[in-house]
Amino acid sequence: MATGRTHRPATRSRGIPEATVARLPLYLRALTALSERSVPTVSSEELAAAAGVNSAKLRKDFSYLGSYGTRGVGYDVEYLVYQISRELGLTQDWPVVIVGIGNLGAALANYGGFASRGFRVAALIDADPGLTGKPVAGIPVQHTDDLEKIIKDDRVSIGVIATPAGAAQQVCDRLVAAGVTSILNFAPTVLSVPDGVDVRKVDLSIELQILAFHEQRKSGEESPAGDGGKAAAVTPRDDADQGPDGDVPAVMPA
Repeated sequence: MATGRTHRPATRSRGIPEATVARLPLYLRALTALSERSVPTVSSEELAAAAGVNSAKLRKDFSYLGSYGTRGVGYDVEYLVYQISRELGLTQDWPVVIVGIGNLGAALANYGGFASRGFRVAALIDADPGLTGKPVAGIPVQHTDDLEKIIKDDRVSIGVIATPAGAAQQVCDRLVAAGVTSILNFAPTVLSVPDGVDVRKVDLSIELQILAFHEQRKSGEESPAGDGGKAAAVTPRDDADQGPDGDVPAVMPA
């Protein structure tokens, strides 16, 4: 699921480019699959193919971690899993609060991948008094009136917003004021946050619109020459449209 940053990220002390940071979870997912199959080593070409990047970019990314592999042998899978997990901060427990327990929030609460990746759902929060005390994924929902106390008591630094768009900014402001410094936003709106707070946005409708664009382009390429083909034709992307390392910038709402 693609995400996009909505503001300038906080400074990273080790100088790892943001584009590299965005690819580390892809490498970790591929490495974890190899580890589960008891594969001891992997070449840069094999790992790059599994992660969906080219091998030169992978080797450059790993150089920022100080990992260069062994010629003729490749990379040690278990060590890379540990190294990337440590770099991403996944070797410690991260308590997370989910605000907005509608259909999406409940689905996120039931997602089993959080715990295995170092994230613990510390609390589920919603403004509906009718939900207060009701368990979702075994966790009782708490009211938004207690949001600040919950964040303080559980030392939460990561918040997930799954509220309607109209409530998202107010929830965001309260999270930040209470000490949350990283936010994953599922609400269909752009949040305004101060420097030092990181926001990642997940917008399924935008991703579907991008897929629709590509489907339309493919239809135009397959149709015979004529007005339909011309209308769907796409001019090759200029290098100026690309982000760092040639990455295409995430499309965000205006």
